[in-house]
Amino acid sequence: MAKPNLLMVVPAKWSALWASSLDAVNVLVHGRDSYAPENVDYVLSFRPPPGLLKSFPNLKAAFSLGAGVDGFLCDPEYPRRVPLVRFADKSLAVEMAQFVLMHVLIRHRCQRLFDEAQRKRQWRQMALPRRTEDTRIGLLGLGEIGSFTARRLMELGFALSAWSRSRKSLPGVRSFAGEAEFDAFLGQADILVCLLSLTRKTAGILNARTFAALPQGAFVINAARGGHLIEADLIAALASGRLSGAVLDVFENEPLAKASPLWNHPKITVTPHIAAVSQPAIAVQYVLDGIALFERGQRPENIVDVETAY
Repeated sequence: MAKPNLLMVVPAKWSALWASSLDAVNVLVHGRDSYAPENVDYVLSFRPPPGLLKSFPNLKAAFSLGAGVDGFLCDPEYPRRVPLVRFADKSLAVEMAQFVLMHVLIRHRCQRLFDEAQRKRQWRQMALPRRTEDTRIGLLGLGEIGSFTARRLMELGFALSAWSRSRKSLPGVRSFAGEAEFDAFLGQADILVCLLSLTRKTAGILNARTFAALPQGAFVINAARGGHLIEADLIAALASGRLSGAVLDVFENEPLAKASPLWNHPKITVTPHIAAVSQPAIAVQYVLDGIALFERGQRPENIVDVETAY
């Protein structure tokens, strides 16, 4: 029986790592190898060129190299008949939670103030400006990663709430759902953490209206997708004092341009999309297992509803 053909539309460093590992499939690298479109059985990518996937008439499934699938669904010509499988790796949830906890604690424990005091050689002792149980953290998104992160934050004693498109139940987390409860959720979030999937409805959700509904001096962490944030609105909210600071790990255009004002903004911490990074060995097995299931006439878990992106 002929091996299925997997087309990898990935950066060169990924194709070099994967090519020697996929013995169960024929590996083709987009831009390097020649191939007939009708012979492509599976595609692996993070953000394939718009219109590419519709050119493969016999495509059985597409695999996302990330937990999010907006890189596929931003293509208006994505073939809706083709199952789209998102990358599911528990270590990504752990890493994302670590990232959020780190920056929540840096904010809560006033670490930037002590960094500045160290530079000035000042011995500055002070009590925390707000007790942990009085620090209200609002999570945008309560899926697998959001729920895991919420549990870790609760263990430290923070007050937790979450907003999602439908009602969720997680002990210790106050649930808000839908547009009707969005402003009420925002009004009690001292630290707002975005962990949403990027969809047509969530694009640009971190905007001037959202920032205006937060408590005065709120802090924002975006570890989801750059498309959630209107950067100009964030800068304006920081300038007015509506927001006191922000941590950004993701951006509309990556790498972040050297000319971007975000780099040197005194109230913004920039990290280069490293909150959670897919491990090649784990990703290899995820794809192999998924292809094996499709070849047996079965379907893997984590197939996304392409209409809702969940």
